[in-house]
Amino acid sequence: MKKHNFSAGPCILPDSVMQKAPMTVEGEIALREELHHLIKEVRPTIIEAIATAREHGDLKENAEYHAAREQQSFTEGRIQDIEGKLSNIQVIDINKIPHGDRVVFGTTVTIINLDLDKTVTYKIVGDDEADVKACKISYQSPIARALMGKEIGEVVVVKAPSGDVEY
Repeated sequence: MKKHNFSAGPCILPDSVMQKAPMTVEGEIALREELHHLIKEVRPTIIEAIATAREHGDLKENAEYHAAREQQSFTEGRIQDIEGKLSNIQVIDINKIPHGDRVVFGTTVTIINLDLDKTVTYKIVGDDEADVKACKISYQSPIARALMGKEIGEVVVVKAPSGDVEY
């Protein structure tokens, strides 16, 4: 019998494999609720629509059947996407982080555009939670990256496509 000699050297994985994506508790809850809704409500409705459409006969020219199958494909893709995201997150409970004067993940900050004298408030969240209309920005956005670690009252310069902006 032939013996194999395997090296037991260190296993080096790319950073993208080893790092978990940060997410707030609220973000995780929202993803889990969406997943539950898709699995328990949307999926059964689609299965029923496909069964009903099959009863109508020839599937080649059955628009209802094709629409239901397309919706099924979209829904199953979204379910897989959410399950993948949930398996690769690090939930950060901002209520357990000591409050201080520094900007950290999960912080809600109010900043003033010094050129326009315009005030805006943002909450710094994970990528999947970001929604500018809801005043939630990704921790990887240029504004959030410039703000992280800064203290109240500090001036921050953000590099924008239109030029540098001071906050």
